[in-house]
Amino acid sequence: MAPNDGAANGNPAGAGPARSLALLAYLAAFAGVCGHASSEFVVKLTQLQGAEVTVWRFMLGGAALVLVSLARPQTRDLITPLRENFVQVVGLSIFGMAFAQFLFHWALDYASVVQVATMVTTMPIFVVFVLRIVDGTKITAPKLVSGIGAFLGCLFLLTDGVLDRLDGGESSLPGILLAVGCAIVGAIYLVLVRPLIKQYGAIRMTTYTFALGAIPMWFVAGFLWGVWVDPTTLFDRPSDQAAALITLGMWNTCIGFILWLWGLGNVPDPARGNYLFFLKPVLAALLAYFILGDTITVPQLLAILAITGFVLGEIFFDDIRAALGRAREEKAP
Repeated sequence: MAPNDGAANGNPAGAGPARSLALLAYLAAFAGVCGHASSEFVVKLTQLQGAEVTVWRFMLGGAALVLVSLARPQTRDLITPLRENFVQVVGLSIFGMAFAQFLFHWALDYASVVQVATMVTTMPIFVVFVLRIVDGTKITAPKLVSGIGAFLGCLFLLTDGVLDRLDGGESSLPGILLAVGCAIVGAIYLVLVRPLIKQYGAIRMTTYTFALGAIPMWFVAGFLWGVWVDPTTLFDRPSDQAAALITLGMWNTCIGFILWLWGLGNVPDPARGNYLFFLKPVLAALLAYFILGDTITVPQLLAILAITGFVLGEIFFDDIRAALGRAREEKAP
């Protein structure tokens, strides 16, 4: 009898390993989302201002990413991309995602973990509108659905910021607006950096973002905030603060980004893989509520539901439209 390779049972050889790889890729992408979602939480644990914590994250995360790039033969050459496209690589690294990350950390000085996480989650939605402007890509009906969700989410969080002020507390509006700025700048970066990612790979471009971005961020924190970060003082700090900074650099920046990028690069359906990103505000809200003891307000919950709910509407847009069509046919005389 010939060895059973599974083909006779409708299970082609290699289908099992392919499914295993797909499952592993989705798990890696989800772990990357957890890295993204917990970054706001870890930033709060550092108890540092946004400008200072940005420098620490870029220094530690950038150094770790450089080591990862140098350890892999495919990404070891960090000089050639700079020689071939110096202005584009450096410009997008500093004024793209590095600037977006700076706005993200600054936003946490004024707004809560949930507010910032929810606003940053709109970044993939803004990508659709940036693509329309840059490449003329048509905005389809499903994309408009998620765009409506992003708009409603912004409105709910702006309402939340106004209510903070009316209740006599500090207004969170500056932080919410900074988070919106982070999402918009990040979306522009993600669109413009695509050709470079195809040419040089996502890991190398992420390495440039944090390694090169650390230099201007150090000067910005020093000249504008008067905070000149000395990396040699990392272990002179309280142990819990040092641990939070290391976690932010190693887990949230280096490992989290690599898992996210590897996962998205290996999932069978990258579009579906990207939708995992919309779990970010939910995970951030759970961390903020159960560990930080933050209060989750009604407008914040409505914002999360609006964004995640309308994204689900986009995912199942065709199925919903088909079901509605069948329902109309059944009601027709």
